[in-house]
Formats: sequence, structure tokens, C-alpha cells
Amino acid sequence: MPYRFTDRIRNAWNAFKSRDPTRFREYPTNSSYGVRPDRNITHTTSDRSIIEMIKNRIAVDVAQLDVRHVKVDDEENYLEDIADSQLNELFHYSANVDQTGRAFMQDVVQSMLDEGYVAAVPIDTDVDPMLTDSYNILSMRVGKIVRWQPYTVTVEVYNERRGIKEEITVPKETTVIVQNPFYEIMNSPNSTLQRLIRTLRNLDVLNDQNASGKMDLIIQLPYSLKSPLKQQQAETRRKQIEMQLVGSQYGIAYTDAAERITQLNRPIENNLWKEASDLTAMLYNQLGLTQSVFDGTASKDTMNYYYIRTVYPILTAITEEMQRKFLSKTARTQKQRIIFKKDPFMYTGMNEMATVGQIFVQNEVMSSNEVRSKIGLAPRDTERANELLNKNINKVEDPTKLQQGTGNRAFEDSDKNFQSELTETNNIKENDDG
Repeated sequence: MPYRFTDRIRNAWNAFKSRDPTRFREYPTNSSYGVRPDRNITHTTSDRSIIEMIKNRIAVDVAQLDVRHVKVDDEENYLEDIADSQLNELFHYSANVDQTGRAFMQDVVQSMLDEGYVAAVPIDTDVDPMLTDSYNILSMRVGKIVRWQPYTVTVEVYNERRGIKEEITVPKETTVIVQNPFYEIMNSPNSTLQRLIRTLRNLDVLNDQNASGKMDLIIQLPYSLKSPLKQQQAETRRKQIEMQLVGSQYGIAYTDAAERITQLNRPIENNLWKEASDLTAMLYNQLGLTQSVFDGTASKDTMNYYYIRTVYPILTAITEEMQRKFLSKTARTQKQRIIFKKDPFMYTGMNEMATVGQIFVQNEVMSSNEVRSKIGLAPRDTERANELLNKNINKVEDPTKLQQGTGNRAFEDSDKNFQSELTETNNIKENDDG
């Protein structure tokens, strides 16, 4: 049921204070930050850089698909978008004061891949969601789940009024809670991704040690070091060589003829790099990824395989949970759904688009204006451009009449010719008789 503007102001509800979301003067506005405080900041290290590249690529590709609040028929086929749907406003334009719809969806996916679970919390609604099933969501935020209760969850979510993240307890029945479909691959303690992260960290430690600039020398002195006096002399000798190397412009030191120096700064042989490569390949295979997806050289078949194996399961989990929490039973009975759509011409070149467009128009699948919109041209303001009609065939209003008319005219012409020939024959006969 649509609410008047005055009713929204009177009944508006906020997750943090349960107050009118338009009353910003009650909160301090002098907080400022050098970075966006509503984003989850990842402190990038060598091991995290590879993992974050994978997660960011998946999140960006998921956010490229359109999520819509629509109406379907009895066969679950798409009919139309819901007119004046506040959910479509959130999905397509503005999810909150800081994020667009796509930025919000990307934040949902990336946070879910990081934590394994994520919560999409309705922050501002026109009425309290616990009082009625019919309410409009005015803004949403991504929240990190910090505690689980039987019927509620405690989430850490950004409070735009105060400019900080706060923990609030929200009911599960009104909060979208999405689990990563690839949890056992990415977030489980002994999953492929976690093993890869541990291997990369160990590899980074060895690389740091090898690149630390240490000489790693062992000095063999020409006397025994069993007594404390000899040990003290050896320590003094070690410091002397160290000072010579530090104080020399070219790192040169001298030793006694009886002393021997052994250098140990050669890299230690290990199989960490091979193990990291094997785990990376295993992770790609389990997620349906290939290196060509990241470097932009993937074929259409490879990209379709990637979308079917990786992107669609994630987006299906999100849309099904939103449909379960944001649409009431009455709305679902009225054939309302939350679905996602992929542009079928996303990876189609201009030459292929011309062929496909011609086939679709000839088979009356798309109109001329629909094809023009796909290639970025403005629609034509003509009735013919909006019709599902094969333009290679002349338009016929009533083919039956045309066929009948053509047949009658042919018959009439034939009859006239016959009468003319008959008259001419009779004239010849009369002249002969005369």
C-alpha cells in the first residue's frame, strides 16, 4: 500500500535510533576521516594482494548484472518491472547516502567472500518492519556479523549519522544474511584459499629474509673457543670485521691468514613456490576461473563458463535471500520476484551484433528500436520502429483480400481477352459470308 509523504515522516523508522531519519540535527556532524569510514579497509600485503585480486574481480563481475524487482507469470517468466518499486530505486540508483546500487552490491559480494557471511541491513524504512509486512526500505548498509543469536544477529554496520561503525542487534527475519556458496573452498579453516594464504605468508617470510641485506658469514678462528677469554676475543674480532664492512665504502674487510670465512646467504631450497602455484591452480579450478579471465584474453565460452560456475551461484544466493526477507507472502503470491539479468550482448562485437540483430528482427524477436538501444543509438519515433515485424517483407494489412483481388483481376483480364478474340472471329466469318 503506498504511503503519503506525511505518513512516511510520521512513521519513519531507523535501525540505530528508531527515529525519524530526517532529523540529522540531533547527531554531531563534525567527524572527519582521511579515508572512507564505511568501507572495510584491507591492509594489503604480498599474500593478500593475489587473494584480493580474485575477490575484487568476482565482486565487480557480480555487480555488473542487473538486480530487479519484477512481476512474473505462472511459468515464472519475466513480465515487467514493478512500477514505483523502492527496491528498484535501491538496486539501480542509490542504496544509501554513500553508495550507488552497484557499489552496494559489490560491497556485499566482497565482504561475503572475505568473511564467509554478510548481512544487508535495512537502515531507514517508512515504518517499523516488526509491526507490519508492508514497508518500504529507504536505505541499506552492509554489515559484518559479529554475534549470532537464535532469532537475532549482532552486526557491525556504519552509522552515517555519527560517522562511525556501531554494533546493533537486528532481527533475522528482516535482515538479509547471505553465506558464501564457496565457503568450503574459500573460508573454511583448511580450505584451499586458506592454505594458499598460509603458504604465501611463509614464502613472504623467506623472501624477506633473503632480501634483508645480511651477509650471513661464519668466521673460523685459528684457536679454540672453550674458555671465556677466547670467546671474548672472538666476539671482539667479530665486531672488528663488522665495523670494517660497515665503515668501508665498498664493503671490504681484511682477515688474518689463518682465519677462514664461509658465506651462507644462498637461498635455502624449498618447495613453497611450487606448492603456492599448485594451490593457485587448484583454487582457480574449484571456482571455475582461469588466468585468461583476469588478463582479458578469455574467449566467450570461457567467460560463459566462468559466469555459470562462479557469478551466477553467488548472485542467486543473494537474490533468493532478498526475495525471502524483503517480499512478503502476499507479494510472492502476486507473482513479485527479485531476479537478476545478464545482458546477452555483453561480449558481442559490432560485426556479430549486426548479424544477430538482423536475425532477431527478421524472426520478430526484437524491434528495430530495441536493437538500436543495444548498439547505443537513439530510438526512432515511428510506429514501424517499435513493431515486431520483418522489415524485409512488405507490410500487408489483409493478405486474404489481396489474394482474392489478384485472382479476380486475372480472371477478368482472361475473360476480356476471350471475348475480344471471339468478337474478332465472328467478324471474320461475317466478312467471308458476305
